[in-house]
Amino acid sequence: MNWKKAFVIVAAALLISRSARKKGSMVSKNFSWKEVTRSGTCERAGIDNTPGPMERARLQAIILNVMQPLRDAMGRPIRVTSGYRSPDCNVKIGGATQSQHMKGEAIDFQDPAGNLAQMFYYIKDNLPFDQLIWEKGNSNQPLWIHVSFKQSGNNRGKVLKYENPPGSGYTLF
Repeated sequence: MNWKKAFVIVAAALLISRSARKKGSMVSKNFSWKEVTRSGTCERAGIDNTPGPMERARLQAIILNVMQPLRDAMGRPIRVTSGYRSPDCNVKIGGATQSQHMKGEAIDFQDPAGNLAQMFYYIKDNLPFDQLIWEKGNSNQPLWIHVSFKQSGNNRGKVLKYENPPGSGYTLF
């Protein structure tokens, strides 16, 4: 075998290997495992935030049923601010004791383009979900959106708004 043929074979093997690694790191076309499991707070505190197989399956379900269809419809990136949280990570963050984030069933996100209201109403009117929460903000735009999806079971389609000032609670939207 000449050196050119050997070079082509090695290069092809490297490309295939790189492609396989990249595919393995993606939940969907536009969402990576890293972005739906990363927590800066928990990283700084040295808390492991690795989901188990059931949590990974649930994360994949919310990405494939809600987040990726939303991304495709909007045609722009979505910034995940909170996805999976291990129980220790959830405590550190101050999350709800029964948070769906610990099950891999919830995602909090923002719109880098600044039009979260458009995304909120798109989910509400077009996609399956368990809970959809307009988090803080004002009557025109939330500060972030919380959405949850149950892989198995009943998705309630519950739409809520977290009222300002903080501590005043959740109300039906």
